[in-house]
Amino acid sequence: MHVAFKPILLSLLLATFSINLKAHQTVTLMLDWFVNPDHAPLIVALQKGLFEQQGLNVVIQEPSDPSLPPKLVAAGQVDLAVSYQPQLIQDVAVGLPLVRISTLIGTPLNTLIVLKNSSINNISDLKGKTIGVAIAGGVSEATINAMLMTSGISLQDVKTINVGWGLASSLASKKVDAIYGGYRNFELHQLAEEGMQGRAFFVEEEGVPPYDELIVIAKKNDISPLTIKKFNKALELATQYLVNHPDEAWELFVSYKADLNTKLNRLAWQDTLVRFALRPAAIDIQRYEEYALFLHDAGVIQDIPLSSIYLP
Repeated sequence: MHVAFKPILLSLLLATFSINLKAHQTVTLMLDWFVNPDHAPLIVALQKGLFEQQGLNVVIQEPSDPSLPPKLVAAGQVDLAVSYQPQLIQDVAVGLPLVRISTLIGTPLNTLIVLKNSSINNISDLKGKTIGVAIAGGVSEATINAMLMTSGISLQDVKTINVGWGLASSLASKKVDAIYGGYRNFELHQLAEEGMQGRAFFVEEEGVPPYDELIVIAKKNDISPLTIKKFNKALELATQYLVNHPDEAWELFVSYKADLNTKLNRLAWQDTLVRFALRPAAIDIQRYEEYALFLHDAGVIQDIPLSSIYLP
């Protein structure tokens, strides 16, 4: 009887395992760009099995085009995407059915950067200078203008040129006098790798309302509150682990892909740790309202879609 019982027990175990696999809900999530330390809570949650503990099978994808993720979410082709508070407000203002469900990084990362050994010591020194941007117009120009106006000049006093994603290299080669859009946790280190020191002016200190840099978005009314709750619980546990055990978390992060273990990522990792949202599910509604008003006053959006940008 003991011998006969083994196949029965094995069958029961396999059946239970199969049921458990089916019980895990698959959720597709597209990043805003290739994997980097800004995505650490997501990668750590995946590598540490925290999503799985919540009954979720989260499948992370990298976009071929960083402008695609919000559109794919709105079209129902992926469940979730990493985006930005300024982008979400613009998307909802033009009618995309999107909502914010989580915050990854709760502070701005964007900066205006100049070379430390240049003649630009204050923002007012940018008068008559050239500023390189990754994306022309819209939020970039509104932000630069707001920063300039705090020092008595405006966008009309400078020249902006689109340098694509080569922000640090365009400044290092002195093709431009300053760059806007470089992240404080990355571009400053990139410049240092090229033997140059940068000086950053922080947007939130120069007339721009603070905002959440990285957020997670979903299609409105397309994902259950329970799924969102489970996702955010895993994210919160991952963020707690990150700040409490940064070295162990780093090892989990670099185990995701071989090309993540670089000096630049390691330096960015240290700078980013203090910026992760410890309560991913929490939202500061006033912050969203103030930033939406900023975009409206700057002419970037025509309507202020406050009731649509966050879950009630």
